[in-house]
Amino acid sequence: MTVTRIRGARLLDPTKGIDDALELEITGSRISAVGHELSGSADQVVEAEGLWLAPGFVDLHTHLREPGQEYKESIATGTKSAAAGGFTTVCAMANTDPVNDSPAVTEFIRRRARETAAVRVHVIAAATQGLRGEVMSEMALLRDAGAVAFSDDGAVIMNAAVMRRVLEYAFGIGRTVIAHCEDLDLRGPGVVHEGAHATCCGLPGSPAEAESVMVARDLELARLTGAALHIAHVSAARSVDMIRDAKRAGVRVTAEVTPHHLALCDERIRGYDTNAKMAPPLRTARDREALREGLADGTIDCVATDHAPHAAYEKDVEFCGAPFGVVGLETALPIVLELVRERRLSALAAIDALTRRPARVLGLGAGTLEVGAPADLVLIDPDRVWKVEAQGLASRSKNSPFLGNEFVGRATQTWVGGRVVHALDEESS
Repeated sequence: MTVTRIRGARLLDPTKGIDDALELEITGSRISAVGHELSGSADQVVEAEGLWLAPGFVDLHTHLREPGQEYKESIATGTKSAAAGGFTTVCAMANTDPVNDSPAVTEFIRRRARETAAVRVHVIAAATQGLRGEVMSEMALLRDAGAVAFSDDGAVIMNAAVMRRVLEYAFGIGRTVIAHCEDLDLRGPGVVHEGAHATCCGLPGSPAEAESVMVARDLELARLTGAALHIAHVSAARSVDMIRDAKRAGVRVTAEVTPHHLALCDERIRGYDTNAKMAPPLRTARDREALREGLADGTIDCVATDHAPHAAYEKDVEFCGAPFGVVGLETALPIVLELVRERRLSALAAIDALTRRPARVLGLGAGTLEVGAPADLVLIDPDRVWKVEAQGLASRSKNSPFLGNEFVGRATQTWVGGRVVHALDEESS
């Protein structure tokens, strides 16, 4: 078996609390040694002076679009984008066409992932049939087919009785429910956050309470049922407060925040750029500050991209007619690293939010550099300056709100099971 040694890097492993200059060795597909000045010969030595070596990132919230919407993204292109961003594990959401509400679709996605994916793909199945929020899906059969969690993300379970049954059944079969918390009646025709910027732009607004009201409902139902609830893409300060209180009260709740909600606020819509249209919408600077604080103090467990690709012609319309969603796998890392530079997070905490903590939410067994673990790794250049350009993105779709932005920090090399799936300098040459 091939032996690869990586030396000179700053090794960051949240599972062991390690932040130190250590060497790491890969034998075949697994990590075989970690330590100072490893002995023995190696077939390949990677010199990584000035770089960080971390577990491959884990994304709990990725829309890969296959089957049915391959013109936006495919499992092959989406996972190539993931690898370019340093992600070695992604969880595919259920709003495909047909919807992933049957074992046949779950098995299809898993098979296509084995055939074409650059990284590991886990499947999140629909909580209700057709994502309609009316009739619960065949959750036990979906679990047996390989579903790791259930979610109607992209839609909302408005009926509280249905949501209760989903939580109860998921609890019984040992799975987590991922909730898109949005009261559609309160949102109404809203396409951006309800506030001064929406008024100035003449765009219909959705209040932060459209989210927080549903967060409150689902927290109560999680308390009632004892089920594991994960709240997707938190955007509102009030939601953060309620999740913090619920955790203190012993509710089994976890939560995620997207990179774009950490980086941007609602003033970004002033240019009518449809790449800034997402659900939930960008909210106020106060909400953004609460999200950053929540991530730092552990109220929000992890960063998840909500990578939502759309074709250029779908976004190149008037604002209200454009679909919600942005791509995010390749820009997540520098946004999180900006919090390190601002001293809001330590380097180890930042890597934790992208690795161990998301893996722990769904019990994925990823996000570690422990000896014997699969060699899913990323090398990071924390000082690399680069510009986000459409032609430089590996995703099939280019609907990023950061096009034209200059970022600092980038994944330079990514391994999955000891195999290099992304090498930035080789791709750039």
